[in-house]
Amino acid sequence: MLRQFGLVLAVTLALAWALPSPGRAAAFPERDITVVVPWPAGGGTDALARTLAKNSKKYFGVNLTVVNRVGGGGAVGANSVATGKADGYTVCVIPFNLITYQLTGLSDLSVKDFDLIALLNRSPAGFSVKADSQFKTLKELMDYAKANPGVVTVGHAGPGQPWHLSAALLASTYNLKFTFVPFDGAAPTRVALVGGHITMASTGMDEVLQFYKTKQLRILAAVMPTRNPFFPDVPTIAEAGYPIENPIFDWRGLAVAKGTPPEILSVLRDGFRKAAEDPEYIKLMDDLALPRAYMEYDKFGEFLAGLEKSIGPVLDTVGLLKK
Repeated sequence: MLRQFGLVLAVTLALAWALPSPGRAAAFPERDITVVVPWPAGGGTDALARTLAKNSKKYFGVNLTVVNRVGGGGAVGANSVATGKADGYTVCVIPFNLITYQLTGLSDLSVKDFDLIALLNRSPAGFSVKADSQFKTLKELMDYAKANPGVVTVGHAGPGQPWHLSAALLASTYNLKFTFVPFDGAAPTRVALVGGHITMASTGMDEVLQFYKTKQLRILAAVMPTRNPFFPDVPTIAEAGYPIENPIFDWRGLAVAKGTPPEILSVLRDGFRKAAEDPEYIKLMDDLALPRAYMEYDKFGEFLAGLEKSIGPVLDTVGLLKK
């Protein structure tokens, strides 16, 4: 009888161990993870995400599948993650616009709707002129703009984008007036500059790399604290004589829906840290001249909080702040 009871007990315990228990969470991840890119395929952010995902199985044990969900200046893709399940299986490459949506009235989305994983990169603006421009230095251009308010035209990739706001911050900091000319992206901005249709272009440094190498344009200054090794002869904004206390950068980061369990966040943060150290990923970033600026979630949050403080006043100067 005791022997029979022991057998029944053993079977019961075995079944109990095999069946899912509410108190025992399954290991994460058990299936592939989706990475949402809120911009079209083929761009720098898309390339970054796909290279980051390429060798992900080494770091997560599962694949990272990149999906492009575009629209609303990045709001459609970001919102799909913010309002989705907080289970760690959908990660968003969050855009710069996440800190301007509420300020401009485009969307109610904000950083507070996400749990941060890490900052991947922080890109500076470069202020460029045509190679044969009369302005050889930023000081010459600034002096001319001061004496001729509104005459200097500055092209950029769209209202409220980081390059527009970076140039607007330069103008407001030094009390001068530019006439801003928006274009639909970096490519037409570059074409307008080399064609002589605008005085200066405010773009990402990576976006003018080839034009810089072929000497079709000259970069007067880069909005960064130290010189970029890919642009060794380009002075920083401070070296050019116009330091900016809280500069505006474009940036790319990773986040998941708010409320994701801490143990899952820990796995994601550890995995992406390792993926960002992968040689293929590092080579792509260097090839694209995208400064690697990996920053853990807590420091990333501090960076965004500081940036938010400077964005509102600049949006106000260009008439984009919702009041």
